[in-house]
Amino acid sequence: MKNHPIKPGSKLDLSQCDPGDTGDFEKTTQGKEDAKVVTEKLIGKLDELQERLFANGNRALLVVLQGMDTSGKDGVIKHVMSGVNPQGCKVVTFKTPSAEELKHDFLWRVHQKAPEKGQIGIFNRSHYEDVLITRVHGLISDKVVQQRFNQINEFEELLSESGTCILKFFLHISKDEQKKRLEERINNPEKRWKFNEGDIEERKFWKNYIEAFEAMLSATSTDLAPWHIVPANYKWYRNLVIAQQVVNALENMKLKTPPAPAGINFDTLKIE
Repeated sequence: MKNHPIKPGSKLDLSQCDPGDTGDFEKTTQGKEDAKVVTEKLIGKLDELQERLFANGNRALLVVLQGMDTSGKDGVIKHVMSGVNPQGCKVVTFKTPSAEELKHDFLWRVHQKAPEKGQIGIFNRSHYEDVLITRVHGLISDKVVQQRFNQINEFEELLSESGTCILKFFLHISKDEQKKRLEERINNPEKRWKFNEGDIEERKFWKNYIEAFEAMLSATSTDLAPWHIVPANYKWYRNLVIAQQVVNALENMKLKTPPAPAGINFDTLKIE
């Protein structure tokens, strides 16, 4: 399985990362089915590991999903997290800040939604919107952008040092693939509820968004919270890559099932 972890401090050129990559799996029906089998096994493993995370209650996992419109953030949550116990997982989406949120620093609302220990938190869009859409539309200066990059790194360092493992995924799709997915939303009555005319307007800024993503990914990929570029033209491969990374992160925590309560002899215990 191939994703592209971004080396901290490196200069990034997204044109060198193929959004249609499928690693060792062929771009055929058989390749797709083979990948799905592996993904299902990983989802089963994720269910087991998430239960240990919840039971121990001393670590947390934060999954950050960013990408162009239609890149598949909702699809990742639906498929990769399908086996996770809902009481141990929370999905948060950050939309336009409220009047109250605007009275605080831009990370104020984000810190409140960080996962508590024992939980998996998923940011479907995140604090990175404040250095993407705001930058593309000229709402903040380059100086403020650089300040926010530094503040984000310090914020994520705080979370990491407090016991939260951070996984950040950029779902990388091509402009042609986005066009195809937008057309599917228009032509399929079952998907029209997802359609937003604003997506077509934002598509006009594709080049600007790519440049903003490249700068953001390079500036905020750190040893404690690295970014991973996930080829996302093929949904089945996207899901496989992310499932593998999430399982790896939880396995690296080396969580064990907590011991039973002391003083109880389970060999002789009877329930009438």
